[in-house]
Amino acid sequence: MLMFSVAICGRLLAQNSPASTKTAVFAGGCFWCIQPGFDKAPGVIKTVVGYCGGTEPNPTYELVGSEKTKYRESIEVTYDPAKISYDQLLDIYWKQIDPTQSDGQFTDIGPSYQAAIFYADENEKKTAEASKSKLAASGKFKKPIVTEILPAMKFWPAEDYHQKYYRQNPEHFEAFEYGSGRVSFQKKNWNEKP
Repeated sequence: MLMFSVAICGRLLAQNSPASTKTAVFAGGCFWCIQPGFDKAPGVIKTVVGYCGGTEPNPTYELVGSEKTKYRESIEVTYDPAKISYDQLLDIYWKQIDPTQSDGQFTDIGPSYQAAIFYADENEKKTAEASKSKLAASGKFKKPIVTEILPAMKFWPAEDYHQKYYRQNPEHFEAFEYGSGRVSFQKKNWNEKP
């Protein structure tokens, strides 16, 4: 009887947890500002802000902020592909950034703030390219879409005080988000705050 119960319990646990998860990495300027949009999406299991695109081991916020590396402030999104697709994650991503800005994002200027989609395989690359082309063809933006699509590199989590910054320091986060021009841009171009 015990063996039967254990077997049933194991099957129930397997049904309640995702069979497989995937990760996606995006750079979109200040990593504090792109985390909330992904956190509230059904099918997203967790998000971690950090650094991607460089080669120095163990990057720190100070090192990345020095603009002497190729790292960009990024977010790693762990998701259940049975509940949300990579294409849907791209839709969320586009609403977090100004895809026409090449020198950074909003008031954050410099290489570490440049937007990029980091693809893990050819399928992600094709999906990202198609999504970018679809956005360009939509006529939503008068300027060209310049967001880069780059091969994924090792993702390094940022320091703990950056994780879920919007929850840790809500007043400072809100002032920063509004002050940067990100919120007004989102409202103007998407008629809502994502």
